[in-house]
Amino acid sequence: MAKSLPPLSTLVTQCTRFLAGDGPRTADSLLAQIATDTKMDVYGVGGVVTELEEFVASLLGKEKALFMPTGIMTQQATLRVLCDHARNPRVAFHQMTHLRTHEEHAFARLHGLQEVIANSGGPQGPITLDSLNEIKEPVGALLLELPQRDMGGYLPTWNELVAQAKWARKKGVALHLDGARLWEAAPYYATTAKKSIKDICALFDTVYVSFYKGLGGITGSCVAGKSDIIDEVSLWRTRHGGRAYMLWPYAASALQVVKTRPKDMGPYYRRAVALSKKLRTIEGIEVLPDEVRSPMMHLRFSATKEEMEARVRKIASEQKIMTLPGIFLSESTNLQRYEYQVGRASMQFSLQQMVSLFEQLAGW
Repeated sequence: MAKSLPPLSTLVTQCTRFLAGDGPRTADSLLAQIATDTKMDVYGVGGVVTELEEFVASLLGKEKALFMPTGIMTQQATLRVLCDHARNPRVAFHQMTHLRTHEEHAFARLHGLQEVIANSGGPQGPITLDSLNEIKEPVGALLLELPQRDMGGYLPTWNELVAQAKWARKKGVALHLDGARLWEAAPYYATTAKKSIKDICALFDTVYVSFYKGLGGITGSCVAGKSDIIDEVSLWRTRHGGRAYMLWPYAASALQVVKTRPKDMGPYYRRAVALSKKLRTIEGIEVLPDEVRSPMMHLRFSATKEEMEARVRKIASEQKIMTLPGIFLSESTNLQRYEYQVGRASMQFSLQQMVSLFEQLAGW
């Protein structure tokens, strides 16, 4: 009888290399992001918190930025303020936005905001100028996510993005950027349109960025925009309980990664594009979206959940490599979707080594 493999959680701790993202996060590595001479804040004022806010405002080309402990809090508060200013509680966004899929509809339950779906063509249909023109009711704010995680890191072209921004301006609609992964979006626009992060942010009234996803900080986010808007968002930070006595450990980590990690995104993006082209030649793997435009993609494997888990565990056990630890979505009995992101750990492999591992995952 064949020897059964240990559970995946055990195998992860035994692995020495990781195919996806940055690999495991450890207390030592995260604490190392906090300088020993960090200046502390008091209730979010002063010290490294103020330093971070000023740096991010300058980086994004906005008047003012505010540090907040979670992105969920940040976006709810920002959309509330924008809609209050517009005297219109309706917010237009993609049906797969984080606000709908991961936040228990708090935008409606806590703030009384009303959703207007801005995309057409189902969950994988992007927001387009045509889909925006189909909106018949007035809205107070439009949220665009760059890149869009639930669509495999999809990004509109620069011209498409500009057209959507013009739609908002013409309608008098506040435009908010869910830029949790803005850093990952930047290389595509720099490569295809010679546009900087400031150029992207200039299209938007408010911009939210995260520090723990692609950048690898401990946690936390910033929202940036005009001073009067950010000052009102600060009131909602207090109302949400986000004005903790000391925020400096999170802000210090955020400042360190936002100063050093965005430069990594160009090589990650180029590797993702090259990898996606190779993966499209492997039978049993489908790459989403049709054109990879960020260091992220979704991969559909033609296999059962049990088959995929067995393949992942076999590679982990025999080669000490963790490839794809969790299924993003089981779409059917024989179709499993994974979210895959290129990061520091991924770049330890050559392109051909990555392809070989994916061939094994596809059952070759």
